[in-house]
Amino acid sequence: MSSGPGADSAPAPATPDSLPAPPRKSSMFSSLRIRNYRLFFIGQVVSNTGTWMQRIAQDWLVLSLTGSSAAVGITTALQFLPMLLFGLYGGVLVDRLPKRPTLLVTQSAMALTGLALAFLTISGHVQVWHVYVAAFAVGLATVVDNPARQSFVSEMVGPEQLQNAVSLNSANFQSARLVGPAVAGVMITGVGTGWAFLFNGLSFVAPLASLLLMRNRDLKAVQRAPRGKGQLREGLRYVAGRPDLIWPIVLVGFIGTFGFNFPVWLSAYADDIFHAGAGAYSLFNTLMAVGSLIGALLAARRGTTRLRVLIAAAAAFGLLEVVAAVAPSYWLFALLMIPIGIFGLTVNVTANTAVQMGTDPAMRGRVMALFMMVFMGGTPVGAPIVGWITDAYGPRVSFALGGVIAALAAATIGVILARIGDLRLSFDWNHGHPSVAFVPREREQLATAA
Repeated sequence: MSSGPGADSAPAPATPDSLPAPPRKSSMFSSLRIRNYRLFFIGQVVSNTGTWMQRIAQDWLVLSLTGSSAAVGITTALQFLPMLLFGLYGGVLVDRLPKRPTLLVTQSAMALTGLALAFLTISGHVQVWHVYVAAFAVGLATVVDNPARQSFVSEMVGPEQLQNAVSLNSANFQSARLVGPAVAGVMITGVGTGWAFLFNGLSFVAPLASLLLMRNRDLKAVQRAPRGKGQLREGLRYVAGRPDLIWPIVLVGFIGTFGFNFPVWLSAYADDIFHAGAGAYSLFNTLMAVGSLIGALLAARRGTTRLRVLIAAAAAFGLLEVVAAVAPSYWLFALLMIPIGIFGLTVNVTANTAVQMGTDPAMRGRVMALFMMVFMGGTPVGAPIVGWITDAYGPRVSFALGGVIAALAAATIGVILARIGDLRLSFDWNHGHPSVAFVPREREQLATAA
């Protein structure tokens, strides 16, 4: 995911209603007409399915070995800790390195990690510290893999198809999330967690093959950053001077740290609240994936990226988490995973696309590394805290608190962006229906004067 307008001139102030916007697309799947991206997409379908199977198996294995939600939180934290520690340096590397060879190395490393964990589990020698080490190793590969994959998308599709490709990538990931947890649930109860790890390790054959089959001549040329001092500081200064970049990143930081701790919450609800086992955990993840897939496909249909959509989706996401936290029945809780998935995915795709479309191509690796560091790197901070709160006060309190923080962050950043853009919130009636929108104060003053 990686192309957008340059930054040679001073950008206009960001508002919740305006961002650099691509032209509307003629088809929800238009970027799949491009051969290289089609190969990439197919490879990711297989690999993402394995990734989701490993996530479910990993969380359930840790819970089975320790009986502790805090241990699940520690595992999640270790997987995302490298992004927090080294994420920005990964972005600097990605801006310097050719993307396709870089991805061949990182994907191979993650495959080997999955196979090693499969061997330990199937042989009966696995201990919780093995899972911790494997999670940290995957996190180290992700430091480079994530910004490289994000940036490589624009080299495959170009700026005209970027938003469509970003949205389809999310749809791809969420489609695999429908299949992966369901298959993992069957495997865990039928033959054990080790076979889910084995599938994940072998699934990396697909993306590796897709990268090798791509045509170099069809990739868009992107100037790589030369080696030099101060490139990390340069990237931070670039983002700090752009309100349209920094505030979406701050918002996803709050939501990623406190609102996306589903491995901790859903495993605890399945085990402690509803006493329904691994099958329920798999079902919760599957239903959330249904919502996320719907959100991704809706994003692929949209031709513009608006910050007001980001703010509204983040607020709805937080409020729905609060509602789900107090849901009295198993099926009501399960069904609420669908809208939570819709709005959570909308936040991710809208923020991701907004940041990419507004970033100079030469800076994109560093900016996307910062984006992913904040979104994923907050997990090492949030997951152990959320795990401790879950153990001490129960899953309901922990889940509700995460939702409250997400909703408050959305409201606060919405007010900040409105003030930056000199906007006010306007309530009106449109064809008999209430309409809420941000309106420039100048327009309001002119209307009053007239």
